[in-house]
Amino acid sequence: MSSAHDSTVTTEPEGPVALGPHSWESGERPDPLASRRGRVGAPVSRLDGPLKVRGKAPYAAEFPLDDMVYAALVFSTIAKGRIATLDTAAAEAAPGVVLVMTYRNAPRMRPMQLFGSSEKAGGGDTMPIMQDERVYWNGQPVALVLAETQEQADHAASLVGPTYQAEHAVTSFAEAKAAGTDTAEFQLPLHLEIGDAEGALSAAAVSVDVGFRTPPHNHNAIEPHASTVAWYGDELVVHDATQIVSHTAWTLAHILGIDESQVHVTSPFVGGGFGGKLVSQHQVLAAAAARIAGRPVRIAVSREGVYRLIGGRARTEQRVAIGAAEDGRFTALIHTGTHATTRNNLWPEPFVLATHSHYAAETFLLDVQMAYLDMVANGSMRAPGGAVGVHALECAVDELAVTLGMDPVELRIRNEPTTGPTDGRPFSSRHVVEAWRAGAERFGWAERNPVPGSVRDGEWLVGMGCAAASHPYVRFPGGAARITLSDDGSARVEVAAHDMGMGTETAQAQVVAERLGLEPDEVSFEYGDSALPGLVPAAGSQQSASIGAAVVSAQHALVGELLKLVGDDSPLAGLEADEIGTLDGGLAKLDEPERHESYASILSRAGRDELTVEASGPPPLEMMNWSMHSFGAMFCEVRVNEVTGEVRVSRFLGSIDCGRVLNAKTAASQIRGGIIMGLGLALMEETQFDERNGRILNASLAEYHVPVHLDVPQIDLIWNDIPDPYAPVGARGIGELGITGAGPAVANAIYNATGKRIRDLPITLDTLL
Repeated sequence: MSSAHDSTVTTEPEGPVALGPHSWESGERPDPLASRRGRVGAPVSRLDGPLKVRGKAPYAAEFPLDDMVYAALVFSTIAKGRIATLDTAAAEAAPGVVLVMTYRNAPRMRPMQLFGSSEKAGGGDTMPIMQDERVYWNGQPVALVLAETQEQADHAASLVGPTYQAEHAVTSFAEAKAAGTDTAEFQLPLHLEIGDAEGALSAAAVSVDVGFRTPPHNHNAIEPHASTVAWYGDELVVHDATQIVSHTAWTLAHILGIDESQVHVTSPFVGGGFGGKLVSQHQVLAAAAARIAGRPVRIAVSREGVYRLIGGRARTEQRVAIGAAEDGRFTALIHTGTHATTRNNLWPEPFVLATHSHYAAETFLLDVQMAYLDMVANGSMRAPGGAVGVHALECAVDELAVTLGMDPVELRIRNEPTTGPTDGRPFSSRHVVEAWRAGAERFGWAERNPVPGSVRDGEWLVGMGCAAASHPYVRFPGGAARITLSDDGSARVEVAAHDMGMGTETAQAQVVAERLGLEPDEVSFEYGDSALPGLVPAAGSQQSASIGAAVVSAQHALVGELLKLVGDDSPLAGLEADEIGTLDGGLAKLDEPERHESYASILSRAGRDELTVEASGPPPLEMMNWSMHSFGAMFCEVRVNEVTGEVRVSRFLGSIDCGRVLNAKTAASQIRGGIIMGLGLALMEETQFDERNGRILNASLAEYHVPVHLDVPQIDLIWNDIPDPYAPVGARGIGELGITGAGPAVANAIYNATGKRIRDLPITLDTLL
């Protein structure tokens, strides 16, 4: 196992690098980079780091445009009904006001198409956008004010005086469930029955049957949502904080009734996204207002505005029941429940995803139901379904271990599957047992006292807990890349991808340099622009796979074009692409590396300044043929004050099985960030939704608590770095993995410390007193 602290890098030459495979589903020829120990995996510092620490990285609300005006939104205060009156006179007369836009003067616009409903759709809901007097949720924008300064816009917005005719709104979860639910749909079946799980549960020698409730969560990226928009004739330019640049361009064009080619979206730097930075109403309203006013518009949504406008993780109620034989082997695994949503987005919170893959069982019953509320449309938030679903599953497994009198690690290993538990597909690569063994040894799990409440340090009760983590491998179709080779031997790779803080540019520059046989400073990686090729959303922890597959395809096209340019006197003359590899800034015969010619030489002798190719990655058929996931074994130590109920996480370790690690430094940051969000999920995060009127009550970071430095211990990480033969570079996603196992590890440690099972999140001190 490698540690996140390891910094030794092997860079000795290993001979030419063969071209990657044309497809990924068979695994007969893994990516040659998967087994190379050179630049790939090195803990390289972020290339954009110097720009960020000097304040030179332009975020969406930092593009200075001439004659720009500033926007402020007015939000509804009822959950459902209609605007009865809308007095804008005082706002229009306020100093500096340029425009007050409401449904009365907004241009006609189409509703959004939901993200995933078509190839380029990127919307978060399907509701009308300021088209009539209807109100659909408490917090819906009912007016937008443009003014010469942000302060003037904010003041004028406070002068807009709507009154409402309220209608009955469903804002109670109990009422929504009573009105009827529907089965949710997602990539995997969210209703599945294998055998008679209820019967097996009743007949089981040992069983647990427990319920869990998780609250809604809101997005709190360090950068709130923002856009700077301008019309240049009929062309719309949007500098946006988005994780879907190409989808945003298409969606805005669709809504505004113009051609996609008329919209150009850039997003070079994003201060966190986590699934929340898709297309929302603020970008659309800013573009519409800019067109009416004839001036560029900057809209920087306030922190409160993000709570009103952007949906997050849905509320869930879950049941997990496990039946087992006396030796601990699962005979029944039941995971069912309901989550809140709206009728205008139908976005599921698929909390049974991990239950498809974590453990073998003789019978299964999985079911996710949706109940409909009148609220801001819930959306994707880091590890949709996984974060809260793994929490319930892994806490229930821990309860079963206690009932059986077994070590929780050993119970999990005993139920380790040999194939996909619910579909029988072979695993592409699964080394979970090794992760458990290595993690347990490093963490000192053998020293854990299994008797709850038995370890003390003064007034602090000390406990250890563990949990499995997982996230499915994803590679969306549509990935594409453009490679431009210059006569100085340097290469530029362009992909409509994103960097929201995870180090995309840095890791991809490392991979491309190794793949093309170049030095890292000879490679540039361009991203964050809808004018670039590909549909590569920063979603599903899939960017590295999508980019990797597209770059391999583009390299095949590049080598094909280079071989057309080589002369008869070239050392490469007569060679086919499958005989070629990259080496020392050029191409070489795989088994005769002395037959080599540099890129610069090939282009120079052909009289070319540069050579550009573009190609799309193959369909992601590997996802159909194999059960592919990233896994982790999470270990936590907590201290609980028996006087105050305060919980302190004192140690945490993640033992990770995610395939190859592309950059040890940025990967560690990604996993640690997920774990920190998992600590928040377990101990503090909760959107307080007023069921009387559908209002979010704690719409600020003063009242919606997230972990800060003093809440987070040193997080130790190890990984096995075993390549997945069916994934580009042998790597699976890591962006969402950390959050999935961290919360239950904390909860299980709290039980070991105190003997108290808290099944409703968050676990606050009042629940432990």
